[in-house]
Amino acid sequence: MTDSVYVGNAGKDAALDRGWLLGHFQDASDPRHSQDVEIKWGVHPRGDERAQWVTGEERTALLVLISGRFRVELPGRSVLLAEQGDYVVWGRGVDHSWFAEEESVVLTVRWPSLPGYKATEATEATEAV
Repeated sequence: MTDSVYVGNAGKDAALDRGWLLGHFQDASDPRHSQDVEIKWGVHPRGDERAQWVTGEERTALLVLISGRFRVELPGRSVLLAEQGDYVVWGRGVDHSWFAEEESVVLTVRWPSLPGYKATEATEATEAV
């Protein structure tokens, strides 16, 4: 890594920080540090699901299916991402949950990058999408 360039592998780097590649949680000297946006490479085994709904969301999110079958639950609506490139966007104030119907890889982009959303192991095995 130089001062302004980072070259990595999403699959390998994601394993180091619950899938998150970019956001406020990276060291301020790291080019992947951002207070504007967060990016996650999420690898989910079949049957993986959020332990509880995300409520009080203050960010906008984009979730893109890379591979597998992935279901996003929104209030009054269930969205199935089944073909590579399928995606869903939800805004601030929209609660959500998810379920991996098959082994899945998803790319999540959230903005802005806000501290205080880190799930604890006591409440969630994986970080919020």
